[in-house]
Amino acid sequence: MRVHLTSGAGNDFLALIEPDADPPAERVRAWCRRGLSLGADGLFVLRRRGGGGGTAAVEMTHYNADGTRAELCVNGTRCAARLAFALGWATGEVEVGTGAGPIAARDAGAGRVALALAAPGAVEEFEVVVGNGPGAETVGGTTVVRGWRVAVGVPHFVVPWRRSLAEAPLAGLGPPLRGHPAFGEAGTNVDWVRWLGGGRIEVRSWERGVEAETLACGSGVLAAAAAGLAAGEVELPVVALTAGGAELEVADAGGGRWELTGEARLLGVVEVNEAAAAAGPAGPARWTA
Repeated sequence: MRVHLTSGAGNDFLALIEPDADPPAERVRAWCRRGLSLGADGLFVLRRRGGGGGTAAVEMTHYNADGTRAELCVNGTRCAARLAFALGWATGEVEVGTGAGPIAARDAGAGRVALALAAPGAVEEFEVVVGNGPGAETVGGTTVVRGWRVAVGVPHFVVPWRRSLAEAPLAGLGPPLRGHPAFGEAGTNVDWVRWLGGGRIEVRSWERGVEAETLACGSGVLAAAAAGLAAGEVELPVVALTAGGAELEVADAGGGRWELTGEARLLGVVEVNEAAAAAGPAGPARWTA
């Protein structure tokens, strides 16, 4: 089976073009595991479909690295559009169908793809109490993390950070916040953001479904910008620096829509061997005490 390798500002994805059937969850998990298989933050399936008004259209189904379906992956959607352009299915513009609805994408030149999406939904201040840990205010022996809940097709919890993001406690607080009962059974993505002023922000994201920090998160950048607007810290447009060093630009596209622009590249095509899906170790080594 042929698999396309893609990257959107550092978020990397495997892509299948019009397969007879979508891969089962266990195959997605196996293929996305780094070191023992192809490795990726997720996988999407891309299919052609009819578009309205003469606009070329494709349908994208996205899977997280753990095999779960995701209604929306913003950087994955930008990669899907880039792949549609490369396949000759569309020129300049394409409508990408996602679990969160159709999204308009355009070729922004210089290897970049721009998406026009509905502006983030409700933005609310929120606080979560977790066990003792670094990176939050300690009150009465517990750790209180204050931030903003933002809906961007998928849920995000945005945590303001006033110091260097190099010091942000993603490894320590990412997992307990991601799966905190306050965010329901599905949990949330968690983003640490530093608002710098002058239209610039910095963002690090812990993504559910990947269960790790990723080099970029498109919806996380949108959530961080929305929280910054609510907090009076930023105004659009903003440029966000992500963990992999790539920048994503957020602008007001009018009509209740925002536009997210950044690089989206095609890395290559591989023929997958059976070993890529073979059962391997169940997880990282558990070292003897």
